[in-house]
Amino acid sequence: MPHRPPHPGPSGSSGQGAFSLTSPGRRAVLRGSLAASAALSLPALGSAAPAQALAGRPQAEWGVQAGDVTTSSGLIWARSDRPARMVVETSATESFRKVRRWRGPLLGPGTDFTGTTPLHRLPAGEQIHYRVLLSDPDDPRRTGRPVSGTFRTAPEGRRHDVRFLWSGDIAGQGWGINPDRGGYRVYDEMRRRDPDFFLCSGDNIYADSPILPSVTLPDGRIWRNVVTEEKSKVAEELAEFRGAFRYNLLDHNLRAFNATVPTITQWDDHEVHNNWYPGQILDDDRYTEKNVDVLAARSLRAFSEYFPLSTFPAGDKDGRVHRVVHHGPLLDVFVLDMRTYRDANSPGRNPDDSTGILGARQLAWLKRELAASRATWKVIASDMPLGLVVTDGATDFEAVAQGDPGAPLGRELQIAELLRHIKHRRITGTLWLTADVHYTSAQHYDPSRAAFKDFEPFWEFVSGPLAAGGFQATRLDATFGPRQEFIKAPDRANTSPAETPPYFGEVDIDGGSGDLTVRLREEGGGVLFTKVLHPGRVGQ
Repeated sequence: MPHRPPHPGPSGSSGQGAFSLTSPGRRAVLRGSLAASAALSLPALGSAAPAQALAGRPQAEWGVQAGDVTTSSGLIWARSDRPARMVVETSATESFRKVRRWRGPLLGPGTDFTGTTPLHRLPAGEQIHYRVLLSDPDDPRRTGRPVSGTFRTAPEGRRHDVRFLWSGDIAGQGWGINPDRGGYRVYDEMRRRDPDFFLCSGDNIYADSPILPSVTLPDGRIWRNVVTEEKSKVAEELAEFRGAFRYNLLDHNLRAFNATVPTITQWDDHEVHNNWYPGQILDDDRYTEKNVDVLAARSLRAFSEYFPLSTFPAGDKDGRVHRVVHHGPLLDVFVLDMRTYRDANSPGRNPDDSTGILGARQLAWLKRELAASRATWKVIASDMPLGLVVTDGATDFEAVAQGDPGAPLGRELQIAELLRHIKHRRITGTLWLTADVHYTSAQHYDPSRAAFKDFEPFWEFVSGPLAAGGFQATRLDATFGPRQEFIKAPDRANTSPAETPPYFGEVDIDGGSGDLTVRLREEGGGVLFTKVLHPGRVGQ
């Protein structure tokens, strides 16, 4: 995200402004937050490892998740409070009269007691009910209380409607789980939209943004946070990254959402550090570990432990975030990773940039997969916007655009190559979805307005944050001819969720016509902007 107060603020973003922060000792914070948050039905907390819990049957108090669901497959996630064998039972009915059983992995300290069980040969377009059983590794008859969830597999035919939501940016800039507001209420609202899946566009955690027990708002109100020991400092050690990913699961709204809505998850900078890139050495006094590559490796390990991703670990021997998730004949979702392979942030004026923001291999993968796709709609899930100017300090740039309205330079060269490929291979039905900038907007890109003209028009939609500070709008870069058709953003930096409502986007694909409708929404049910796109058409 572009505008960040300097350290030592609640976010690591650009100045504290009028905010007043209180900071008692870390253990006092933990005790006080637990007392204040009993109504949120939190999982068992403590600084001790799960294996040190009281003797008994294994429990999955952190809920369940499904991820990367297709027409015939999906992944189920759970976390145990001690060593356990994960077993998943699936059924066509909520009564579980007839079940299929899936033997999952042993959950232990090597994965922070988390695990993922792949499901295969599922029926297409059906509601799948599942429950996770955790059993004692030494006595399979000793099982904990089952934890249930449900999801819909993708349809096999084109006549079925598809709905999904997207957003990002959670627990950022010091705005965490507020018990006075009922926690992350937006997840309950999104769950009631009954989507087929949720696309999280990154910044699932703010590893560089500690959560303090209270913040005084500009009008004098007090924002209170649930706080844990790991989340009360920046994440450096693996245990601290794991604790940051656990933090959001303290929210009952999010756990209920995870149990009924499968996810497609990507990452961005705040999973590690604001505006990070490979090879960076941090200039941040809060860190004893300055090598961002070390921090990124620890975060990626925790990320892969806390989300069900098809490319970790069995799906890909190396493990990677970028992938394509096929959601039936109407939709393919191309999940990008604009962090792991990028070049260093710079003024972005290089006339020859083969690394760019994707890296050469990821760009080749994306071109190949887009050309092979037969889906009506091809959503490019980008963790950063294309034409919005996102800065990194006084001279460098963090995203693709660098403010020069002329021919492509720097990272723009790689995007120009991709857009040219889409045009010349006659790939239709592409649209870009992202979050990152902490406001919501819609941009239409057209070569008639652009310095670079060898591409077909397309749309980019931005939504978020879900639970982080709101920020002012950034300017547009004219290289690819964007025109902003809609924007809603606060007029100052780091507005709280009590002042600026959370934003999320909704996409509906009509199984009859194939029309795709994008709605930009805000918490409270309001539709801010609607755009209908028609299949097979160019320049909508």
